[in-house]
Amino acid sequence: MDDTKTRIIMAAMKCVRQYGLEGVRVQNISEAAGLTQGAMYRYFDSKDDLMVACFTYVDKQAAAIFDHMKISPVVLLKKPTDIIKSLWLPYFRFWTSHPDETVFYHRFRDSAYFPAFEKQRDVSYFERFIGIVHLFKKVFPGLDKMNQDLLWLHVLTTTVMYAKYVVEGVLPNDEETEDAIFQLIMTGLSGYLKPAKE
Repeated sequence: MDDTKTRIIMAAMKCVRQYGLEGVRVQNISEAAGLTQGAMYRYFDSKDDLMVACFTYVDKQAAAIFDHMKISPVVLLKKPTDIIKSLWLPYFRFWTSHPDETVFYHRFRDSAYFPAFEKQRDVSYFERFIGIVHLFKKVFPGLDKMNQDLLWLHVLTTTVMYAKYVVEGVLPNDEETEDAIFQLIMTGLSGYLKPAKE
C-alpha cells in the first residue's frame, strides 16, 4: 500500500479514537496526516470510503495472524483448550498492542453503517482462518449446532471488546487479565466442544 495512503489510514483511526466515528471530520484527519484535504481526496472519495479502507486495513492485519498457524486434528482432539488458547492469544495481543486500531474497529463494527457494509464485504483474506474453523467443526460437530452469528459475536467481538477495555485502561494489560478473559470465552464454548463419535 502507498505510504501516504497508509499514513492517512493511521491518522484516521487515531482521530476516530479521539473524536468518535460520527464526530471525526476530514479536516481532523488531513491535519493529523500532515496533508491538505484536497490531497486526501486524491486517495479516498469520501469519509465513508476512508472508514471502509481503515476497517479493511485492520481486518487484513488481524486475519494474517492465522496465516502461518498449523493445527493437528489429533492434538486438537486431545487438548482443545490449549489449541484454542494458542490461536486466541496472538489475536488478543494484536488488539491490545494496537490501541487506535482496536478502538476504531470496535466503533466501526458497532456503527449503524456496519450491517450494510457487512453484506457486501469481501472476506477472502480470512481463507486460512475459515479453514481452521472448518477443522474445529469437523472435530467438534456441536459447534455447527450453535447459531454461527452468535458463535462469532461471542468469540471475536467479545475479544475485541475486552481488548478495548485494556487499551482504554479499564482493565490491566497483564497475563491475569488475559487468562480471565480466555476463561470467560471458553466457558461459553465448552459445552460445544464434544468430539465427533468417529
